[in-house]
Amino acid sequence: MSVPPFIVAIPARYGSTRLPAKPLRSLGGLPMVVRVAQRALQAGAGQVVVAVDDTRVAAALGGQGVDVCMTRADHASGSDRLAEVADHYGWPDDAIVVNLQGDEPFAPAAGIREVARALAEDDAPMATLATPITQAHELFDPNVVKLVCGADGRALYFSRAPLPWARDAFAADRETLPANVPFLRHIGIYAYRAGFLDRYTGLSRTPLEQAESLEQLRVLEHGFPIAVRLTPEPFPPGIDTEADVERAERWLATQP
Repeated sequence: MSVPPFIVAIPARYGSTRLPAKPLRSLGGLPMVVRVAQRALQAGAGQVVVAVDDTRVAAALGGQGVDVCMTRADHASGSDRLAEVADHYGWPDDAIVVNLQGDEPFAPAAGIREVARALAEDDAPMATLATPITQAHELFDPNVVKLVCGADGRALYFSRAPLPWARDAFAADRETLPANVPFLRHIGIYAYRAGFLDRYTGLSRTPLEQAESLEQLRVLEHGFPIAVRLTPEPFPPGIDTEADVERAERWLATQP
């Protein structure tokens, strides 16, 4: 199936506890938020909107060919910020909106397109991506979010715990992953139907969401499906810390 028309919305909050002024941090001479916007444009989005809460971030995006939407500074999450953007632009309820995080400057264009395609191929109100886990240390790392899917390609559950639990194999050895078990790592990029954004942000917080500290569980707990597809290209790690900035700079220095 060809890629449907889609919008990319990028929440870019100025404040960050671990990395102050994160959207404006320089990576290879460009502010991080500019690099994220460029990735969205490369993916072929019909519209790219950066949702900002600070005029300094808006100024950095001048001349980049993207829309900048000033939003409130008190949103609890990026999803809440995007709901304000959707209301501002009056997007049709069936419009596909990809939420690309403002700290993902190396997100592959093919992955951005794939999450839009995943939503278009399903009647779920929301879609996301995953990638196979091949190393045991990844599976047992609580910072790596795992997910399990049904035969219909929709998420059954997301967790920081090792999922699924290969009972017999792990009883004997937890250093090696058994073959033929679908271990999946969640990639935090989402596509929504625009009409679902406002409904999503109006959902009450749920026990599993709070226990796991995973916002997407709110959607499942309230009975809404999430379509899942494998990413066609790896997603490099996002930028959260000074160490991540240094790693990204080293990687950029190796690029032609």
